[in-house]
Amino acid sequence: MTARVVIFTGNSISHEDARKILRANYQPPVCRFQLEKFVQKGYKVIGIIDGIFFDRAAVGHREILSALGAGVKVVGGASMGALRASELDVHGMIGVGKVYEWYRDGVIESDDEVAVSTNPDTFEPISVPLVNIRETLKAAFASGLLSEEERDGLLELAINTYYPDRSYFGLVKEGLKKGLIPEEKKKPILDFFTGNEVDVKREDAALVLETVKKLIEGA
Repeated sequence: MTARVVIFTGNSISHEDARKILRANYQPPVCRFQLEKFVQKGYKVIGIIDGIFFDRAAVGHREILSALGAGVKVVGGASMGALRASELDVHGMIGVGKVYEWYRDGVIESDDEVAVSTNPDTFEPISVPLVNIRETLKAAFASGLLSEEERDGLLELAINTYYPDRSYFGLVKEGLKKGLIPEEKKKPILDFFTGNEVDVKREDAALVLETVKKLIEGA
C-alpha cells in the first residue's frame, strides 16, 4: 500500500495527522516537475492537497494530464489540489471537498483564497486562508454574534488583505479601527474566531485521504 501512494501536503494537514488516516509516502507541498518521478517509480495514486503558489512554479496542468494518461489516479482537494481538480476534473482528475466545489462552481476564483504563509521547516501555516475565514464568518453570523453587515464588512476586509497578513487578530483589530464592529464586540468576536474556527481546508484534506483510502482498498 505504502509504495503505491504519494500525498503532497503539510499546510492543510500535518504529515503526522495525515498518517493517522492513511499510510502513504508523504511529501511536502508539490511544485513544478515533481510528479513525473513518482509516476516513473510506479506510484498508482497521487493525492494533491497542498502546493507551492507564488514563490516557485506551481504544479502544471500538463504534469497532471501526463500522470492521468499513464493510468495514475490523481485526487485533489483542500488547496492547490482543489484548484487543479476544478480545472482538470473533465480530464479525469478526482476532486473532493467544499473548496474544490467552490472553485468548480465559480463561487471563488482567486488562488489566494487558499494561499497561506508557512513555516519553511514544518510547512505549518502562519497565516489564515481566506476560505477558512469565509466559513468562520458564516458560523459567527449563524450563531447571532455577527450581523449580516458586520459579516460582509469583515469578509471584504479579509479579501482586501494580502494573504500572508491574514489573521483573526488582525481582522478584528482592523475591523474595529474601520468601524466595522463596535468596541464591545471585539473580545467576543476574537474568542469565537480563535475557539470556533471552521478549518475547511483541514476537513477537505482529510476527505482527500479518505477518498484515496477507498480507491486503494477497491483496487
